[in-house]
Amino acid sequence: MATQVASRRGGASGFRRGGASGLRRGEAAAGWLFTAPVIAILGVFLLVPVLMALWVSVSDWSGRGSPLSADVSFVGSDNYAAVLADGGLATRDFGTALRNNAWYVVLVVPLQTALALFLAVLVNRAMLRGRGFFRTAYYFPSVTSSVAITVLWMFLFSASGAVNDVLSWFGVTGPNWFNDPRGILHLVLGAVGVENGPGALTQAGALGVSWWDWLAGPSIAMSAYILMAVFTTSGTFMLLFLAGLQNIGADVDEAAMMDGANGWQRFWRITLPQLRPTLFTVLTLGLIGTWQVFDQIYAGTQGAPSKTTLTPAFLSYQTAFTKQEWGQGAAIAFILFVIIVVFTLIQRWALRDRPVSRRRLRAYEITRKGGAS
Repeated sequence: MATQVASRRGGASGFRRGGASGLRRGEAAAGWLFTAPVIAILGVFLLVPVLMALWVSVSDWSGRGSPLSADVSFVGSDNYAAVLADGGLATRDFGTALRNNAWYVVLVVPLQTALALFLAVLVNRAMLRGRGFFRTAYYFPSVTSSVAITVLWMFLFSASGAVNDVLSWFGVTGPNWFNDPRGILHLVLGAVGVENGPGALTQAGALGVSWWDWLAGPSIAMSAYILMAVFTTSGTFMLLFLAGLQNIGADVDEAAMMDGANGWQRFWRITLPQLRPTLFTVLTLGLIGTWQVFDQIYAGTQGAPSKTTLTPAFLSYQTAFTKQEWGQGAAIAFILFVIIVVFTLIQRWALRDRPVSRRRLRAYEITRKGGAS
């Protein structure tokens, strides 16, 4: 009798295990069935073009016919060497574009993140009247066409534009913004009498650009683009921060207020740490967007003046479609992809969740024991 009961139990458990595994297999099959169209679309329109572009970057394709034809030969790393190591015009142009874009990233990402967070905190206040209007007004530049914003910016920052008119009210003669190639830091140093850099900076450099030119800062023309990027993107990131702020419970903030923490302490010690996932998203999207800046340059100066607004994304397009150097254009695109991935990984490492140090944990335990006694 006991043997029969055990066999029934074993059979029932085996049936449950078999039924559960069969159910899981059915759910997996259904999941693959529903996602198959999306996977097929991404494979055809994303993965295949990326792989073909990778092949173009290591081949001598001339732009005519199929890059997979027998006339196209494998050249290995020649296109990458022409951009990174040959020291010719292609290397200097890439170094100049990288210098311009690096300053663009260094200035735009912190400014747009800080402004977006400030606007989010501002419109999240319960006592603010017309919050819906201000949220819409701050977000409106983000939904406007970037080409239209660029054209408007070209008018505003022209030599006789509204920006220079406003500066003239304060006795300041504004520059010819989009036609001035001078670097901001070089201008500041020139104001204090430093016109030429030391030999260690002017005689050495990287990618065909001297270290003195690397440290020139963004040109006045690129500075106008920096202001435009901060103006147009802060509204989008404001919404992300606003969503993060509204997911934070008010009880912790109220407890800190009862403990005597002021507004800045509550923001720095309580609100900002809870916004770390949102901050990572904003910084990641900001890095990707700033390294891929293209449409504003194409609709505006197209790299002028003196290539001080040239960016790697625009250089990739120009090299491939204007100069017909398709392999080098694809190589620049993949180098830019590697740069974006590296900076994203560094940022993820910097914003990772860190364990509490033993010193802080020991201080917390002592405080807790003292409060309990």
